[in-house]
Amino acid sequence: MQPACVDEKVLSVIRDYEARAEREEQLWSTLSAEEAERRLDELLLPVGRATGTLLNVIGREAQARRILEVGSSYGYSTTWLADAARAASGKVISLELKAAKTEYARAQLSRAGLAAYVEFRIGDALETLAALAGPFDLVLIDLWKNLYVPVFDLLHPKLAPGAIVVADNMLEPESARPHAEAYRRRVREARDMTSVLLNVGNGIEVSRYR
Repeated sequence: MQPACVDEKVLSVIRDYEARAEREEQLWSTLSAEEAERRLDELLLPVGRATGTLLNVIGREAQARRILEVGSSYGYSTTWLADAARAASGKVISLELKAAKTEYARAQLSRAGLAAYVEFRIGDALETLAALAGPFDLVLIDLWKNLYVPVFDLLHPKLAPGAIVVADNMLEPESARPHAEAYRRRVREARDMTSVLLNVGNGIEVSRYR
């Protein structure tokens, strides 16, 4: 599945990411629990093709010019979002703790012809988000799951009218479900948000600011 409007240069980068994710998934199955935890930061752990495609379509259809990604990792979802930002002459601000991950992401974005549409902010996500002015038209939340609720609390006042917030890992992995459920409760408590859980990829909560 892929949007017909995404060009081949971008799709080539996406396919390379997905090949890496497949190799890492095979490696993961051979690791002990202790080694897997120790090496977690080495892994791509992407949102996957279905969620990436949906993010791209939402961004394009909404003509989202101000996109925020909270948790770049190695840049898989960043690539999908940057392609949508380019279509709207917009930009992605992507927050990431590890500089080495953003360097990898920058290299892939350059290959895809999308480097000009992404601005990385390296550091603690909560501190960085607190300093951002907003407003944002589209947001992806995909970082350590215990941070989802505090991220939403900082983000909520910075949403543009009609903004869409997508949170990943609502259903998988199972270990993240308590934090995912806490996030969904928090979003649905906000009277100015409408929200739905979609069984797409690892499970995503898609919320709209009224």
